[in-house]
Amino acid sequence: MNNYELMVIFTPVLSDDDFKASQKKYTDFIKGIGGEIVHENPWGLKSLAYPIQKKTTGLYWVMEYKAPSNLNEQLKIQLLRDDNVLRHMFTVLDKYAVEYNGKKRSGVPTGTEKVEL
Repeated sequence: MNNYELMVIFTPVLSDDDFKASQKKYTDFIKGIGGEIVHENPWGLKSLAYPIQKKTTGLYWVMEYKAPSNLNEQLKIQLLRDDNVLRHMFTVLDKYAVEYNGKKRSGVPTGTEKVEL
Protein backbone atom coordinates (compact mmCIF):
# COMPACT_ATOMS: atom_id res chain seq x y z
CA MET A 1 0.00 0.00 0.00
CA ASN A 2 1.36 3.37 -1.04
CA ASN A 3 0.37 6.80 0.27
CA TYR A 4 -1.20 9.26 -2.16
CA GLU A 5 -2.82 12.65 -2.19
CA LEU A 6 -5.54 13.55 -4.68
CA MET A 7 -6.64 17.08 -5.45
CA VAL A 8 -9.78 17.50 -7.52
CA ILE A 9 -11.27 20.72 -8.86
CA PHE A 10 -14.99 20.34 -9.45
CA THR A 11 -17.12 22.69 -11.53
CA PRO A 12 -18.39 25.64 -9.45
CA VAL A 13 -22.03 25.16 -10.45
CA LEU A 14 -22.47 22.11 -8.18
CA SER A 15 -24.79 22.45 -5.21
CA ASP A 16 -23.51 21.48 -1.75
CA ASP A 17 -25.35 18.16 -1.95
CA ASP A 18 -23.88 17.37 -5.37
CA PHE A 19 -20.40 18.35 -4.17
CA LYS A 20 -20.70 16.01 -1.16
CA ALA A 21 -22.15 13.24 -3.35
CA SER A 22 -19.20 13.52 -5.74
CA GLN A 23 -16.76 13.31 -2.82
CA LYS A 24 -18.57 10.25 -1.45
CA LYS A 25 -18.54 8.61 -4.87
CA TYR A 26 -14.74 8.73 -5.05
CA THR A 27 -14.15 7.76 -1.43
CA ASP A 28 -16.47 4.76 -1.88
CA PHE A 29 -14.63 3.85 -5.10
CA ILE A 30 -11.27 3.85 -3.28
CA LYS A 31 -12.63 1.84 -0.35
CA GLY A 32 -14.28 -0.63 -2.74
CA ILE A 33 -10.99 -1.48 -4.43
CA GLY A 34 -9.16 -1.95 -1.13
CA GLY A 35 -7.87 1.53 -0.37
CA GLU A 36 -8.04 3.38 2.92
CA ILE A 37 -9.00 7.04 3.33
CA VAL A 38 -6.60 8.84 5.70
CA HIS A 39 -7.99 12.37 5.53
CA GLU A 40 -10.39 14.48 3.47
CA ASN A 41 -10.36 18.26 3.24
CA PRO A 42 -13.01 20.04 1.12
CA TRP A 43 -11.57 23.52 0.53
CA GLY A 44 -14.71 24.84 -1.11
CA LEU A 45 -14.96 27.55 -3.74
CA LYS A 46 -11.63 29.12 -4.76
CA SER A 47 -10.43 31.26 -7.64
CA LEU A 48 -8.51 29.52 -10.39
CA ALA A 49 -5.10 30.77 -11.52
CA TYR A 50 -6.36 30.66 -15.12
CA PRO A 51 -9.75 29.92 -16.69
CA ILE A 52 -10.63 26.26 -17.23
CA GLN A 53 -13.54 25.58 -19.60
CA LYS A 54 -14.42 29.31 -19.34
CA LYS A 55 -14.77 29.07 -15.54
CA THR A 56 -12.74 31.27 -13.19
CA THR A 57 -13.63 29.49 -9.93
CA GLY A 58 -13.77 25.87 -8.84
CA LEU A 59 -14.70 23.69 -5.88
CA TYR A 60 -11.48 22.23 -4.48
CA TRP A 61 -11.25 18.91 -2.63
CA VAL A 62 -8.08 17.30 -1.26
CA MET A 63 -7.93 13.70 -0.05
CA GLU A 64 -5.07 11.68 1.40
CA TYR A 65 -5.34 7.91 1.07
CA LYS A 66 -3.49 4.59 1.07
CA ALA A 67 -4.02 2.27 -1.84
CA PRO A 68 -2.43 -0.37 -4.05
CA SER A 69 -0.51 1.10 -6.97
CA ASN A 70 -2.96 -0.12 -9.64
CA LEU A 71 -5.87 1.85 -8.10
CA ASN A 72 -4.74 5.23 -9.44
CA GLU A 73 -5.16 4.21 -13.07
CA GLN A 74 -8.71 3.04 -12.43
CA LEU A 75 -9.48 6.18 -10.43
CA LYS A 76 -8.05 8.35 -13.21
CA ILE A 77 -10.45 6.79 -15.71
CA GLN A 78 -13.40 7.57 -13.41
CA LEU A 79 -12.25 11.17 -12.94
CA LEU A 80 -11.80 11.73 -16.68
CA ARG A 81 -15.31 10.39 -17.36
CA ASP A 82 -16.93 12.72 -14.83
CA ASP A 83 -18.22 15.95 -16.41
CA ASN A 84 -18.18 17.70 -13.02
CA VAL A 85 -14.39 17.38 -12.69
CA LEU A 86 -12.39 20.23 -14.22
CA ARG A 87 -8.92 19.00 -13.17
CA HIS A 88 -7.33 16.41 -10.91
CA MET A 89 -3.82 15.70 -9.69
CA PHE A 90 -2.32 12.67 -7.96
CA THR A 91 0.73 13.05 -5.73
CA VAL A 92 2.74 10.16 -4.31
CA LEU A 93 3.60 10.89 -0.69
CA ASP A 94 6.86 9.66 0.82
CA LYS A 95 7.21 8.91 4.52
CA TYR A 96 8.28 12.48 5.29
CA ALA A 97 5.22 13.97 3.59
CA VAL A 98 2.94 11.57 5.47
CA GLU A 99 4.60 12.54 8.75
CA TYR A 100 4.36 16.26 7.92
CA ASN A 101 0.67 16.02 7.01
CA GLY A 102 -0.06 14.12 10.21
CA LYS A 103 1.69 16.74 12.32
CA LYS A 104 -0.05 19.58 10.53
CA ARG A 105 -3.49 18.01 11.05
CA SER A 106 -2.88 17.40 14.75
CA GLY A 107 -1.57 20.92 15.40
CA VAL A 108 1.97 19.86 16.30
CA PRO A 109 4.57 22.44 15.17
CA THR A 110 6.20 21.31 11.94
CA GLY A 111 9.07 23.79 11.92
CA THR A 112 7.78 25.64 8.84
CA GLU A 113 5.54 28.10 10.65
CA LYS A 114 6.31 31.80 10.53
CA VAL A 115 7.71 33.19 13.73
CA GLU A 116 6.76 36.75 14.60
CA LEU A 117 9.33 38.76 16.52
